[in-house]
Amino acid sequence: MSKARRKPTTRAKRPIVPIDPAQPRCGLCGATDNLTQTECCGNWICDDEDEYQLFSFARNSCYRNHSHYTLCAYHHHEQHAGDWPTCQKCREGFETEMYVWHGTNEYNYKKLTNPPAYAPTHCSSCGKVIRLAVDGYVLTPGKGYLCTDCTDLPAWLQPQPSRRKRGR
Repeated sequence: MSKARRKPTTRAKRPIVPIDPAQPRCGLCGATDNLTQTECCGNWICDDEDEYQLFSFARNSCYRNHSHYTLCAYHHHEQHAGDWPTCQKCREGFETEMYVWHGTNEYNYKKLTNPPAYAPTHCSSCGKVIRLAVDGYVLTPGKGYLCTDCTDLPAWLQPQPSRRKRGR
């Protein structure tokens, strides 16, 4: 049985609203409502940290993302002197992989221009690459980094496969 093809629907065109360059915008998402300036670099950002649900690990708050996942904010929170891209204390505060991620991710206003090279982190049991900033892992004193497949985590702590349906 063949499926009937639907005619493409036409959407109503929205009027083009000119952008006022003088109006403050969140430097991460472009929003113009409910803004504040960051304590670290003074850039405009959504004042939305109060919407974060504790222990959700959601990354839907511009303010929280910049405050928790950038070298800019780390440098400010730790009260280091000078500019964060050249700060040796910031460089020594992270493993190289995490230093590079914190300095180049999408939550930065200014990114590291020449991030140092690093070897990827591998599971010490199976050899699988572990992306420290995004993948689940366990760091053990005797065995080093273990991916979630090689740990004895209870089932409720194991990562769940995506429930999103693909290809429909």
